[in-house]
Amino acid sequence: MITISKLTYRRFLLGQQGLWPGRRFEGLVGADESLRQMQALQLDPLTMIARSQDIAMYGRVLNYKQEHLYQAAYQQRGFFDYGGTLFMYPMNEFPYWRLHMKHREAQGMWYEASFKHPPADLLKFVLSELRTRGPLGNRDFGGEALKTWSYRGRKEASLALFYLWLIGEVMITNRKGFDRIYDLRERVLPSEYDYAVPESEAEDFFSRKTIAHLGLVRENTWRTGLAGFLHRDVTREEGKGRIERLIEQGVISRVQVENSKDGFLFLNSDQPNLSELEAGRIPKNWHPLETSTEEEVTLIAPLEIVSARGRAKQVFDFEYIWEVYKPAHQRRWGYYTLPILYGDDLVARLDPKLDRKTNTLHILGFWLEDDAPKDEAFANALGRGLARFAKFVGAQQVKLDAVQPRRLQIQIRKVLKAMLD
Repeated sequence: MITISKLTYRRFLLGQQGLWPGRRFEGLVGADESLRQMQALQLDPLTMIARSQDIAMYGRVLNYKQEHLYQAAYQQRGFFDYGGTLFMYPMNEFPYWRLHMKHREAQGMWYEASFKHPPADLLKFVLSELRTRGPLGNRDFGGEALKTWSYRGRKEASLALFYLWLIGEVMITNRKGFDRIYDLRERVLPSEYDYAVPESEAEDFFSRKTIAHLGLVRENTWRTGLAGFLHRDVTREEGKGRIERLIEQGVISRVQVENSKDGFLFLNSDQPNLSELEAGRIPKNWHPLETSTEEEVTLIAPLEIVSARGRAKQVFDFEYIWEVYKPAHQRRWGYYTLPILYGDDLVARLDPKLDRKTNTLHILGFWLEDDAPKDEAFANALGRGLARFAKFVGAQQVKLDAVQPRRLQIQIRKVLKAMLD
């Protein structure tokens, strides 16, 4: 088993996700390319500043516009969104997801005790309405109200529509804002992907994708991830057997990260990038098109795979919990606090809010890590990053009163004045 430094580990995770050493994708084409590089993009409806998924794309794609994601997914049919925890995936993966959907159908909606499997006549009605009337959203259906509250809808027809989406009979064809507009699978899915691969092929695919999505992954985490992709339990014995077979086939290997007791799995196809990083070099296809994260910070989206769900602590020794769903009195930092990536490290966080009436980006809170740089180079990088973020969300000015120390704020103001005026 080879051993890599923690620096290589961190840079590899960031680079595989397209966040380091800078933006290497551009425009609508770049949005498509970066999403495929990411393997999956989690979606969230909140728009305090911009949606998490758009902030994620802004961090990877030069000249990204918020309409690019919907264009890539719903106009070009390059991606589909799916799952109880909502993610967007490349459209060519759909034949593999049919296994997940098959398991969903067998299990039903376990969290809806009184509506686990919607009545057959209701499903038939919803499908008939779509076939006759064309694409429809929840609001387009009437019918009986649910007897108990459900996060997925207030009417029986809404829950039936959601169920049909889970089992792959309908797909999201577009969105109005964030509201889902559904249509029949055969009218959304390109015909070349309208089939199901054999079960063993799908299981092998998701065994690899679990690693590709996370970059480097502990074996227990891999097993949990695979179970999620397959939507069934994966026992310790089954997981161990699958790992050993993938190693024997030359698909994956184990690697040790310095000062870590756990071994990690990685795809052998990523070995060249790991070797380059361990030698202190940047892989050729990772070089940024414009500024690097050393020259311009990037604000990290709340649901980024490199930092969400405790990974920020594991990878960067950076505590991060998205507090948007916490009561105000329980928040340590702020409502929509975002980590700040400088170079290859998370060094600070800020809580932004956009006043759309005055087109003003307010920094409500700002917190530096104890070992964060406070020199002019960092101030300039932070100023450039805030200027790009302001332009991305449509702000014409930035209020920095919460940024301390004072000399850092003063230097950032100079940069912003030069870039936004």
